[in-house]
Amino acid sequence: MSDAQPHIYEFGDFRVDSARRILFRDADQVPLTPKVFDTLVLLVANHGQVLDKKELMNAIWPGTAVEENNLNQNVSTLRRIFGEIRGENRYIATVPGKGYCFTAEVRTSKASPEESLTHFRIGVLPFENLGAGPDCDYLADGFTEETIATIGQIDPDHFSVIGRTSVMSYKRTTKTLAEIGRELDTSYLIESSLRAEGDRLRITSKLIRVRDQLQIWSASYDSEPSSLLTFQRELGTAIAEQVRLRLSPARLNALANRQTQNPEAYDLYLRGRFYWNQFTALTTRRAIEYFSRATSLDPNYALAWSGLADAFSSSPITGDADPRIMLPRARDAANNAVRSDPELAEAQTSLGFFQFWLGWDWPIAEAAFRKAIAADPNYAFAHRMLGIVLSHLCRHEEAAASIRRARELDPLSAMNRALSSQIAFAARDLPNAIHFAREAIVLDPEFWIGHFQLAQAYAHLQQNDQAMESLNQANRFSAGNSKALSLRGYLLAKTGCTPEAMEVLQTLDAVSRERFVPPYAQALIYLGLGQFDSALNSLDRAAEAHDVHLAFLTVDPKWDSLRTEARFTKVLERLSFK
Repeated sequence: MSDAQPHIYEFGDFRVDSARRILFRDADQVPLTPKVFDTLVLLVANHGQVLDKKELMNAIWPGTAVEENNLNQNVSTLRRIFGEIRGENRYIATVPGKGYCFTAEVRTSKASPEESLTHFRIGVLPFENLGAGPDCDYLADGFTEETIATIGQIDPDHFSVIGRTSVMSYKRTTKTLAEIGRELDTSYLIESSLRAEGDRLRITSKLIRVRDQLQIWSASYDSEPSSLLTFQRELGTAIAEQVRLRLSPARLNALANRQTQNPEAYDLYLRGRFYWNQFTALTTRRAIEYFSRATSLDPNYALAWSGLADAFSSSPITGDADPRIMLPRARDAANNAVRSDPELAEAQTSLGFFQFWLGWDWPIAEAAFRKAIAADPNYAFAHRMLGIVLSHLCRHEEAAASIRRARELDPLSAMNRALSSQIAFAARDLPNAIHFAREAIVLDPEFWIGHFQLAQAYAHLQQNDQAMESLNQANRFSAGNSKALSLRGYLLAKTGCTPEAMEVLQTLDAVSRERFVPPYAQALIYLGLGQFDSALNSLDRAAEAHDVHLAFLTVDPKWDSLRTEARFTKVLERLSFK
């Protein structure tokens, strides 16, 4: 059995770069753990040959006693990534009593010598809280996020920074720096910690070159609450100098003006981000409280206004909040963010986020996202949202390119993969919709949006058993979100389970007596039942309620059967997404 010298292996839509330890699907990098990658390389390097399980295990885990199930799990993961269904064996065949065989046709070429790097990728690992107590966890997470944002703006022509979601998956990890560097495909890693020493905090940061684990630079900062505000600028500047990149005075001034000068407001902002990033209805309410208090202390704090706008704008889509209540609050917060700092990427993204979901002026949303990307090309959230608005404007190729860039910047973000599935689904690209949804679930098995996206793709293909299985998972993890529940009612209706679909409608009606339920949810179930007048009546109610889910009418294939109906056309004209 040979794992050969570094080679490029190509099969189907996939390419394995064994030297850089990366799997690509077309132009996209596919996230793999090191042992799964080792399994893949051994299989493709020996394609057409039956590899004994024991030999594979000895090669992948040399000198280590492991159970056979570890190998089986690696193979199952690869099959999910390749999109194989049970018994298909397009890529990997199980040979009973023996092992596995890679069956796809493989094209092999030698890896070319690595060219000198002119563009670096840096990963900012989660700040480690060493004895500062759990009350400082929000500071550790906040410093991580702010360091990513700061470094990402220093010199985007020469280096990019891995997004927050991807690096936060390594919080409290036992993986080595070499393993993390390979998985994120980074040239450098920044490792930091904070420790309480009396009334002060000591922050220590190290810049480590991945290829040889060489510590390039380290520094410690003794900080009081009033001096923490200078930390991000000092750290970002020092790192840039160490990788021999130049900073312009204008760029330095922009970094200096990014944060408030009020220490208490800064602390409240970090607390708000800590809760916002947990993405639950309860923590979003806590985030709104902290962001609001920060803006009260500093009415010109653009980042805090941006956080407040994002929390308000997202509440109707993630937590079924009443959009009529959220709209004026989100609009005011987004406008205040831009007023406070029109050059801040987060502020422009918040404006675009509001205009897409609540303002319903999509050209303005697109322009805002493009301004954000011009200010910070490494801001993955802006690329993702640009992809979403382009998708809803039916500019599918542009949308795919934008969401691809978001995946490159934040490769371990389950949300980026799930919304890649949504964009593919809107373009009627069902294979990619399934592929990206599966990737989202691999990254986070409890991420309900990934299960939801997989369910709607299966439903469109009339693979109803798989769709219902995915929907069961979506409903299990979504805490009762109307989208998962209404899609279940729609699928039940489409498969002839009319009484069960009506039960879902009754459930939604009962819940609506206690809190806001998007009328779009009922409309979707009526659509599945073929009760088109009732569906259109519900859409009229949704328009009156400013239901954010109406945005899906422009692209969702489920509504294709009504696109020639005059009443449906009138609904779209009434909405005027522009």
